[in-house]
Amino acid sequence: MSDLNRSIKNLKGVGPKKLELLNRLGINTIEDLLYYFPKSYEDFSKISMLGDYFNDEKNLYKVKIITPGLVSRVRGNMTILKCDITDGVTNGELVFFNQHFLKPQLYSGRVIYVSAKPKYNNGRIQLTSPKIIDEKEVNSGLLPVYGLTKGITNNELRKFTKSAIDLYVNELEEVLPSEMTAEYGLAPIQYAVRNIHYPKDEKTYAISKRRLVFEELLVLQLALFKLKSGNDRYSKGIVFKENTLLNDFIESLPFKLTNAQNRALNEILIDMKSDAKMNRLLQGDVGSGKTIIAVLSMYFAVLNGYQCSMMAPTELLAKQHYISLSEYFKDTGLNVVLLVGSTPKKEKEHIYGELKNGNIDIIIGTHALIQDGVNYSNLGLTITDEQHRFGVEQRNRLNAKGENPDNLVMTATPIPRTLALILYGDLDISIIDELPPNRKSIETFVVNTSYQARMDKFVIKQIDDGRQVYVVCPLIEENDMPLKSAEEIYNYYKNRFKDKTVKLLHGKMKTDDKNTTMEDFVSGKVDILVSTTVIEVGVNVPNANLMLIYNADRFGLSQLHQLRGRVGRGEYQSYCVLINDNRSEIAYKRMKVMESSDDGFYIAEKDLELRGPGEFFGTRQHGIPDLKIANLATDMEYLKEIQNISSEISKEIYEENNSKYDRLKLKVDALLSKCEEIGTN
Repeated sequence: MSDLNRSIKNLKGVGPKKLELLNRLGINTIEDLLYYFPKSYEDFSKISMLGDYFNDEKNLYKVKIITPGLVSRVRGNMTILKCDITDGVTNGELVFFNQHFLKPQLYSGRVIYVSAKPKYNNGRIQLTSPKIIDEKEVNSGLLPVYGLTKGITNNELRKFTKSAIDLYVNELEEVLPSEMTAEYGLAPIQYAVRNIHYPKDEKTYAISKRRLVFEELLVLQLALFKLKSGNDRYSKGIVFKENTLLNDFIESLPFKLTNAQNRALNEILIDMKSDAKMNRLLQGDVGSGKTIIAVLSMYFAVLNGYQCSMMAPTELLAKQHYISLSEYFKDTGLNVVLLVGSTPKKEKEHIYGELKNGNIDIIIGTHALIQDGVNYSNLGLTITDEQHRFGVEQRNRLNAKGENPDNLVMTATPIPRTLALILYGDLDISIIDELPPNRKSIETFVVNTSYQARMDKFVIKQIDDGRQVYVVCPLIEENDMPLKSAEEIYNYYKNRFKDKTVKLLHGKMKTDDKNTTMEDFVSGKVDILVSTTVIEVGVNVPNANLMLIYNADRFGLSQLHQLRGRVGRGEYQSYCVLINDNRSEIAYKRMKVMESSDDGFYIAEKDLELRGPGEFFGTRQHGIPDLKIANLATDMEYLKEIQNISSEISKEIYEENNSKYDRLKLKVDALLSKCEEIGTN
C-alpha cells in the first residue's frame, strides 16, 4: 500500500478524537489531507497602524495593552471583554464577545499582535472580535485558512498539513503526461500541492492553483464525456410529422404563449421533426411556463401515434403534474395515468398491462417509471422534470424504456450557461427567460428574529384577508445546531395562533400523511403550513401569498429563489420574508442578493460566486462530487481550453496499448465511481 493511502492516524498529534473529527471533514488518508486545500489565506506580512483606518478590511496590528481586560455581562449568557490599547501613536480598544476566558492574557504592558477589522465607535478606534496572532506567524507569508468542524482548530490543521507535506508530498505521482504539462506550462504536482498550502507569494499561489484547477477540470470533463458517451446526441431518432391539430390546441389555450415560450417550443418541434434523437434541456425560472411546453410536446408526440412518459422527483410533484395535465387534455380523449411508489399493487399491475398494450397515451410518475415491470408499446418522448434531482444514470434508464425516444429534461432551477455546458454537455439548451405578463413581483424583506412580533401581525393580516402562509425552516427536529427546527416553529405558531389551522409538513412523514397535509393546504383548509424544503418544487397554491423562511442563511441562494417561487402564483400581491440572525459579511451579501433581485439566472450566478470552491450549486444533485479547488464562477477561463483538450483525448486515453494516459485514466475512473455512488443516493 502506498504511504499516501495510509490513515492519517499515523501523523504525529492525530489521536482517536482528532481522527474522528478529521474523518468528519472527509480526511481519511494522507492523500486526502494533502488535497484538503485552503479556502482562503491570511497575510501577516504587513503591520498596520491604528490611525490608518481601512473600512471593511482585516488588518494586522501590533499593540500594547494599556488597561487590563474588564469583563461585563450584558444579557443572558453574553459577555463582553474590553481593554484599552495603543500602537505608540494612536489609542483604541479591543472588544471580545463571549471570550471572557482571554482575560488573564490581557494584562497591562503586554505587547500582542491582533488581526481585526477596525471601526469607529464613539470617536475612537475599536477592534471588534480580534484574533490574537502568534508572533511566529508574523512575516511568515500567506498562511492557509481551512474549512473546520467543531473541535478542531485552524492551527491544528496547519500543523497536520505541514507535517504531511514535509513527509509525503514527494510521493505524489504525476497524473498528466509530461508532454501536456510542458505544452500548457503547468507546474509539477508536488510543487503545486506544497505551494497551494503554503505559497510564498501571490505568484506562487497563482502557478499552483492553475496546475491544480487544470487537472481537476480536465478529470471532471473526461469523466462526463465517458459518462455521457452512451447517450449519442447525434444518433438516429424518431421523425415526427407536422400535425395541424397542435396549432388548434394552442389556439384553444386560455392564454397566449410568451415569445420565450414560442421560441423554446419551436426549438423542441424542430428537434422532434428531424431524424436525429432529441436530447434537450428546457430551462426556465420559477413560473416561466415550462409545463405548457411539456404539454404541447407530449400532445405532438401522441398525435404522431407515440406514448409519452414524464418523471418527477417526488410524489407530490408527480401528482401535481397529473392533475394539471389531466385538465389540459380533458377534451382530447387522451388517456393520462399516474404511477408512483404508493400506487396499490393491483392498480400498478393493471397500469403495466395497459401501458404495454398501448392503451395509455401519457404516463406521469416518479422513479416507479423506471422499474423493471414498466414496458411500453411505443414510447416516443420522455420528459424528466426537475432534472437536478436525478442522476444521469436514472435519466438513461427512462430513455432505455423505448426505441431511441426523444428526450426532454426540464428544470426550474436557473443554471448559468457555463455551468450548464458542463452538467449537460450532451444536451441542447432551450431557455425560457421571460415571465408571463400577469406574474406579480414578490416583495422580499430580510429581518432578524427580533421582528417576530411584527411578523406575527403581518401573518394575521394576510390570513384575515383570506390568504394562506408558508413557514419554511431547514431542520426537521431539535439537534445540537443553533437553528430553529420545524417542530419548534410549528409548536410556536400552533400556540400563538390557536384560532387558526396550522399544520406541519416534512420529508420524514408517511407519504399518505404528506399528501393529505398538502391537499388540505391546496384546498384552503390550512391557514399556516410549517414545512421543510419538501415544498420547494411542485406545489401550486395561488391563494398562498406569504412565505417566511427561518435561518435563511442556511439555504443556497438558488434554493431560496425556488422556495420564494411558491408564492406569487395567484392574483394577490405576495411577500417573502427572509429571517436571518447570521451577522457575517457573506450572509449579509447573500441576503442582499435575494432582497434586490428576482432574476433566477442572476441569482444562480451570484450563488456560484459567493459559495466559492467546494460544493457549488447543483453539482451534488447531478451526481458530481464536490470540487476541491476549481470554482465554476471564477475559473471559466480554463473551461473552453480544457473542453477542447478533453474532446481530443477522450477516446485516445481508453485505446489499448496506450500507456501515456494510464494514471489519468485511473483518476477519471475513480471519479466516475464517485459519480455513480452519489447519483444513486
